[in-house]
Amino acid sequence: MNQEIKISIRNLYKVFGPEPLTAMQAVKEGMTKSELLEKQNHVLGLHDINVDMKAGQITVIMGLSGSGKSTLIRHLNRLIEPTEGSIHVNGDDVLTYDEEALRKLRREEMSMVFQKFALLPHKTVLENTGLALWIKGNEVKQFEEEATKWLARVGLQGHENQYPHQLSGGMQQRVGIARALTSNSPIMLMDEAFSALDPLIRTDMQDLLLDLQRELKKTIVFITHDLDEALKLADHLVILKDGFVVQQGEPQEIVMHPNDPYIIDFISDINRARVLRAYSIMDKTTQAPENSAGQVSSTTNLEEIIAMSHGDTSLVYQVMKDGEQVGTLSMQSLVKALVPTHSATRAVR
Repeated sequence: MNQEIKISIRNLYKVFGPEPLTAMQAVKEGMTKSELLEKQNHVLGLHDINVDMKAGQITVIMGLSGSGKSTLIRHLNRLIEPTEGSIHVNGDDVLTYDEEALRKLRREEMSMVFQKFALLPHKTVLENTGLALWIKGNEVKQFEEEATKWLARVGLQGHENQYPHQLSGGMQQRVGIARALTSNSPIMLMDEAFSALDPLIRTDMQDLLLDLQRELKKTIVFITHDLDEALKLADHLVILKDGFVVQQGEPQEIVMHPNDPYIIDFISDINRARVLRAYSIMDKTTQAPENSAGQVSSTTNLEEIIAMSHGDTSLVYQVMKDGEQVGTLSMQSLVKALVPTHSATRAVR
């Protein structure tokens, strides 16, 4: 995986209101989001955000309503201007861009997939898919081949001449993804892209995105309020609350080592067996156990291993990666990992 930092956010603040700089100074002096609204009638959107997003990875930004996640993603292409801070893309501070450079960033470097699909109703599926190229001045015939290719990749071959109203919600969102891919932008911004879909269709779209990502290695910034979706998609997970980052890191690490009562409560009801992988709880060793019950991949989830073991807690498995042993996993350790950490506030409820 490419470890280059594609997007770097530093000390980013956003305050909504008529005098944001004055209000932000109060925030820096310790005023909370609720106090700022009550005393100064300003809204704290983002509070000192510092996040690095690596090239070729999916960074998921999640939080409840009002946490600042959609505000944050709209800063990346400057649909929202920050009150203070910096945003670097490929090492360049996009806050210094003039209008021409900003248009180039939005047209060539970043594409966006919206929750509400944002398809033009009077244009065909093919024309919607090639929208970015059409805006650049290309005729339909010039982008038809590229748009058709990506429509086929997302399962919409044969629907090129239909209109958005003739498609289901899931199919319309597939057009949105195909449009982002046709633009050939290295960065994809996805703001609650699957939130409006039914659960089964949503799962299909998540699987489609992961399949495409394994091949294309885009830099994806994905916004969601759904923890299961975040844990499924994220290479790097950023959890927001009231405009600030509570915890960020590799999703498995956050589940195993939550650093805040808010995170503990947030993850307490997840299906840990489905989320956790063998590599998260294994003992790192290249030495095979005396009585190996078999081999499992380092990315196998615990649910699958439980099924393999038929509930026998005496078993020990070899954990494999790229054909070599990287650890061992005992069923006793697995059972212990299924017990969630509880915060003090949750324990007394």
